[in-house]
Amino acid sequence: MKQIERIERMEQNLERVNHALRVLNEALDEYESVQEALHELDTYYGSDTWKQYLADDEQGRLPNTLKRGVLSEDAIWNVLEDYRTLKEILDCHSL
Repeated sequence: MKQIERIERMEQNLERVNHALRVLNEALDEYESVQEALHELDTYYGSDTWKQYLADDEQGRLPNTLKRGVLSEDAIWNVLEDYRTLKEILDCHSL
């Protein structure tokens, strides 16, 4: 590889890695900022409160306009499972 080509390639590598690290750092900051919310969801999911809210929804006691993703079993479970998978990846890479 010629000198100019190598410099250009290394410059592209530098820019790409710098961008990826900046994006990852921002994502990790966001990840850190949602830990309390994640713990709260984990505690809520399957709790007596959650079961009562689900029963109330099934009996039509909640307004139709209310967003109710948290009452679906899959929504919270999927988020918690995604968290566990990501945590394993992060632990494995020892960031």
